[in-house]
Amino acid sequence: MDWDWEYAIDSLPLLAEGILVTIELTVLGALLAYVLGLVFAMIRRVGVPVLSQFVYLFVEFIRSTPLLIQVFAFYYLLQPAIGVKLSPFLTGVIMLGVHYATYTSEVYRAGIEAIPKGQWEAARALSIPRGRVWTGVILPQAVPRVLPALGNYTISMFKETPLLLAIGVVDVLNSAKEAGAETFRVIEPYTLAGVFFLLVSYPASILVRKLERRVGTV
Repeated sequence: MDWDWEYAIDSLPLLAEGILVTIELTVLGALLAYVLGLVFAMIRRVGVPVLSQFVYLFVEFIRSTPLLIQVFAFYYLLQPAIGVKLSPFLTGVIMLGVHYATYTSEVYRAGIEAIPKGQWEAARALSIPRGRVWTGVILPQAVPRVLPALGNYTISMFKETPLLLAIGVVDVLNSAKEAGAETFRVIEPYTLAGVFFLLVSYPASILVRKLERRVGTV
């Protein structure tokens, strides 16, 4: 099949809508992953009885199973079982956030463990409240160190959003699929979908590299 520039241009508005959905999924999923991952890391660091063991098992289970299977199980099995019906978009945000929270939790944990033990001991010696130790001493040092790793996971999340096609999320890949189904021409929409991914992920990777250099000089 020859490349049809007119059809490619006609496909752009639909694909543009799809890439906006993809970006929304990534941003919301990343925010959930950042917050939930920090909670997981702090629970395991503090060593809350029973809860820390549960979080450990949950993290290992999620990290050891494919995201696509998790999306299917949550949307088609768990939701009907508990009588809840979430939209494909909201389901995608939740599953991306939870899945990547298990990875960001390990990133946070590494950043926290990199804090010298002397600072923990000094805080205890000064009788600083535990909450204040976390918010005023540990996290302000640990979080900036792990920002590049969090950025890399965000880019990975962005590139995995097409998996949500399985539950009907109309992201840029699904938009390309719909365009191809209408005209039976798939080269143009799928190629443009790949271009859209490149136009977003490549500048993002450059920003992450700059952030790595910035953090490395702090």
